[in-house]
Amino acid sequence: MNTTAKPAPVTLEQQRALFAWDNATRAKLHLANGFGDFVNTAKAAPALIMNNGLMQTLAYYQAKGLDDRGQPKKGQEHNLALSDTLQRWIGPRVLGKGSATQAPGFKAMMEDLLRAQPDQYRRATDEALLILRWIRQFAAAL
Repeated sequence: MNTTAKPAPVTLEQQRALFAWDNATRAKLHLANGFGDFVNTAKAAPALIMNNGLMQTLAYYQAKGLDDRGQPKKGQEHNLALSDTLQRWIGPRVLGKGSATQAPGFKAMMEDLLRAQPDQYRRATDEALLILRWIRQFAAAL
């Protein structure tokens, strides 16, 4: 008889929670004084996505986070951090691009979303909203 207990399978909701926790704590560490802006941006993100769409929201964060030369704007790093987090969650799960540690990149993500079938785009939007629920809760608690 095998007495070695196998761990219970990790549910998708547990995976979301772990990813959100890791990314909220990483944002707190890397953004330091700008973490409050990250929290506020994460809280507002679901409404932006529902009112404007996923692609428009990602484009907004990109435009807010980068200057004319494509360099991060001082004081706006939280926009890029949230966009990167969403890309690292949506990319591998919905589009098959990137990983939990490496975003597919803004242009690649946008091109894939532009070419996505309606059900795939809807799933990407749903996943963004679901991961944001966790990120908002954890970021606010830190």
